[in-house]
Amino acid sequence: MMRKVQEYFVYFMFYSIIGWIYEVFLEVVVYRWGFSNRGVLFGPYCVIYGTGALILLFSLGWLMKKRICIGKVPVTPLLVFLGIMAVTTGVELIGSYVMEFTSGGWAWDYRRFAFNFQGRVALNPSVRFGIGGMFFLYVLQPLFVNMTEKMPPRVFNALSGVLAAALGADTVWLAVKSFR
Repeated sequence: MMRKVQEYFVYFMFYSIIGWIYEVFLEVVVYRWGFSNRGVLFGPYCVIYGTGALILLFSLGWLMKKRICIGKVPVTPLLVFLGIMAVTTGVELIGSYVMEFTSGGWAWDYRRFAFNFQGRVALNPSVRFGIGGMFFLYVLQPLFVNMTEKMPPRVFNALSGVLAAALGADTVWLAVKSFR
């Protein structure tokens, strides 16, 4: 049981780091705004991506394993894509409210996109998250599962311990900074 908890924590951190890299890539390379730390914590991770990834694993993992067809046409991937869009949009909306409550604002503004709600969520990013979520569920997650299963227990325990210590220290730092 402890191993499973550690695995999901490591996946959470991997996806939080990948999310941070994605955000920074968009900011620096695509939009050319220059670098800023896109996470709410100090380290190179956006925990909303890790949270979203775990929610996708827990909520849609079962659907990926089903074979649903309309006639002879498999529609499971389409249903998974739509599920990813719905889940990630919900996570992003809730995340914006949590960030606003804890820090006075949220880290994105989608008012420039059509079909947005209060600048918190919009159709364009939801479609991108759907595409990214498909890549995550069908490509990255199987690779990460394979990688973590092949790690010697001592290495895996050390990795999860270092990641937990870094996230814990970062969270304490944010809490101390918030109360000043």
